[in-house]
Amino acid sequence: MTVTAQLDQTTWTEADYPRMGWHDSRVHAFSLTGEPQVRLLLDLDYVTGGGPAEGFLVAPATLVFDEPWGLAGGFGPLAEPLDIADIHRLPSPDQHPAPVWHIEGHNFAFEVRATGYRQFLRRPPLRVPVPALTWDERGGVSF
Repeated sequence: MTVTAQLDQTTWTEADYPRMGWHDSRVHAFSLTGEPQVRLLLDLDYVTGGGPAEGFLVAPATLVFDEPWGLAGGFGPLAEPLDIADIHRLPSPDQHPAPVWHIEGHNFAFEVRATGYRQFLRRPPLRVPVPALTWDERGGVSF
């Protein structure tokens, strides 16, 4: 049985980065769109709180990087879940002001340059026994 939790905030930006964490957030899909502007979207299960003893609070979310460039990285076995270990904001290595966003996972890592991000929760968090939602709980893949 899952229990729904309410949050005070359902949208975050890079200004919220110091108080955000993505550990154990599962990535379900990536999308690169071009209309009306280029965006890199990640469909993920965002862990908003909880833990093994009391259950995890998890919500389906979309993480959006606007006008991304310099995308590079690699993936291990794609049959394994893509669980994020952390997202690091690294300083710009050149004259361009956009930082490097390093998304580090348990079997993948990639970097993208973008001035910032927005993250939206698409549904209220559910209290679940593991830090990932079932297909039905999250409503499938969605951006």
